[in-house]
Formats: sequence, structure tokens, C-alpha cells
Amino acid sequence: MSKTSISNKMLRPMSTEAIEKAARADPDARPLTLTDLKRMKQRPRVHVIRRALGLTQEEFAERYHIPLGTLRDWEQGRAEPDQPTRAYLTLIARDPEHVHRILNSGSR
Repeated sequence: MSKTSISNKMLRPMSTEAIEKAARADPDARPLTLTDLKRMKQRPRVHVIRRALGLTQEEFAERYHIPLGTLRDWEQGRAEPDQPTRAYLTLIARDPEHVHRILNSGSR
């Protein structure tokens, strides 16, 4: 057998219980608790949307008519978008080109 091939006999499948037990025993791989999750600062969703579109903050702000300072505040966690803005961001995430066309259709 070559060094690059692995046979099924060499693999030792672990049960779900064994995986869970091993993870809990490893201090570097323990699952996060609810307290851990509450303590962690989550990256605002707008950052994920903007990066997925491959746009800079300036480009995203201009394209979707969002004040640049507001966008930066959202991304840096100084402020959070309100509910109507979260709905707007959801539309951008789902169909960014359509939102862009609608916003800029009257500016011809």
C-alpha cells in the first residue's frame, strides 16, 4: 500500500457519543456554553453582506444609499440597525442587483 492511500481498515470510526466525549475532554475543543455565547461579540450582519458582495464600505454605502458613518458604526458594533433597516439589509442580501436597480432607476 502506498503512503498516500488509506484503506477502510486503517480508519477507526467513532460513535457520536465517543466524539462528544472526546470533545468535552479536550480543553481546546469544548463546546461553547450559553454564557460563552452571550459574552462573545458577534460581527454585525451588514459586514458579512458587504464582504460577500465584494464591496468596500464606501462602495456599499453609495450603492445602497446608506450614510458611510452609519455603515461604519454598524460594522464596528457602535450601533445596530433597527428593524426596518434589517429588513432592507435582508433584501440587499437576497437580491443586491435588483435593489440597486430600483434605487437608481430614477437617476437617469
